[in-house]
Formats: sequence, structure tokens, C-alpha cells
Amino acid sequence: MRMFLSLVIMSLVSCTNAQHSTEQKSEKNKMNHTITLGGGCFWCTEAVFQRLEGVDTVISGYMGGHTKNPTYKEVCTGETGHAEVIQISYNPEKISLGEIFEVFFATHDPTTLNRQGADTGTQYRSVIFYENEEQRALAAQTIAGLTQEKIFEDPIVTEISPAAVFYPAEDYHQNYYNLHGTQPFCSMVISPKVQKLHKYFQDKLKK
Repeated sequence: MRMFLSLVIMSLVSCTNAQHSTEQKSEKNKMNHTITLGGGCFWCTEAVFQRLEGVDTVISGYMGGHTKNPTYKEVCTGETGHAEVIQISYNPEKISLGEIFEVFFATHDPTTLNRQGADTGTQYRSVIFYENEEQRALAAQTIAGLTQEKIFEDPIVTEISPAAVFYPAEDYHQNYYNLHGTQPFCSMVISPKVQKLHKYFQDKLKK
């Protein structure tokens, strides 16, 4: 999986470089950029992206719904329209958006609609919330490339939407795996994802 993903996304390097150039020109005084991703339970995605070199902060939260200041309990009903997401602050001089997408598609299932494993509902949908046209274009090109190369047996259903209001999740959701790694859910569900990250993306991990 890693090799095939790398080959596909490497073909988009020129697009990524163009994006970096545009971002750097328009945000000269801002070193880091943000991208918001939903790949199921935010405890899982947070644990994965916290470990990548070039990723400075990962905040679990909610985006894409219609209820203001939603609570976790409300989002879990699926009625607020929000997805569980992580908002990533990253340094493009250390990790490219293409590399972030590579890890994203390799560590969750982008082919199951509103579902990740046993977690079902629109709050668990696969989604990329883009901040600008460059992010949107690269997301679309990445999905098109993965589809063309038939990396996944089933169609990719990852939603690409403009970033909306981001609501940070309650404090007890933040840094969850690092604080509760021995709990059954963490051991059975999150640890295998972290182990997969270490196996296939050793070169991208923080030292």
C-alpha cells in the first residue's frame, strides 16, 4: 500500500510544489499552514498525525455541521451534521501536503461511506476540508490518481469540502491516545494504526 500510494502521490509533486510557492508568497509571515481531515474517530487520526515530523499541532474537533458550539454528545447523534475531525498545523518546509494525504489515505478506509470499522454515522465520514484552492486541487488530484491506479478495490467516497467553522472538542478528547493508551479501545483500535504508521512511514516520524 505505501509503495503504491507513494508512486501515485509522487506524480503530483509538481502540483504540491506549486501550492507551496503560492502559499509562501501569500503568507510570507506565516510559517505553518493548516488542513482539517476527518477519517473516523478523531482519537485515531490524532494519534497518527501527532507522530509525523513537520506536524506541530493536532487538535481534535468538529466541522461541517449546522449546530453552533456542538458538544460531543450532540455530534454523536449524527444530527448536527458535523464530522469528527483533526485540525493539523504543519510546516510545509518539513512535510508536504502530499505526504499528509499519503498518510491519511493509508491509515483509514476512504471507501466506506459514513463508517470506519464499527463506528457508523455521518460524524465518521471520510472528509478533507480545504483552506484554499491549492489544497482543494491537490485533494481532488490525489483521489483521481488513487482511483485511476485502482489502489482500493471499492470507490473512494472521501468528501472534499471548503473549511467551515472549526469547533475544538472537549478537553478530555485532546491528546487522547497518549494519555490513555492502555485502555481497551486504544489497545485494540488505535494501537494497530500507530503500528502501521511505524511500519510503513518510519522515515516520516518524529525523532
